[in-house]
Amino acid sequence: MTFPDCTGESGFLCELPPECLVKVRGLLSSRHYAPGATIFEEGTFHDELHVVVSGHVRLDMRVPGKGRIPILTAGPGDVLAWSAVIGDQIMTTSAVAMEQVATTAIAGSALRTACEADHELGYQVMRQLATALSRRLVATRLQLLDLFARS
Repeated sequence: MTFPDCTGESGFLCELPPECLVKVRGLLSSRHYAPGATIFEEGTFHDELHVVVSGHVRLDMRVPGKGRIPILTAGPGDVLAWSAVIGDQIMTTSAVAMEQVATTAIAGSALRTACEADHELGYQVMRQLATALSRRLVATRLQLLDLFARS
């Protein structure tokens, strides 16, 4: 696993303090997905948090009578499958690679254990997770505004 180069980058891992990044180094794994590959499927168990390194990922949800509907596109620095860190590893969306995608994956159970053992690490990880979720919420609100404006 190549350690993330955070020079000039932002996102979940690169915004952790350096001492925390060092502590999670052994938990990181590289993942690569071809265009159209499913990273995880809605309703299934998935115990890895993913940070998108390159490429874009489409998040879809099943809507009764309409099939799978795209709800968000995630790109470099964005977090996927964040619920794996919280302890609920049942995915609420499906994630599909829109192009060649690379992620840094972290086993949610291992990260939870590390955070419980080191409260400073836990605070910093949860702080970054809250920031990532806040950004996701704003993006969702903007998407809803756009949807309602077209109605």
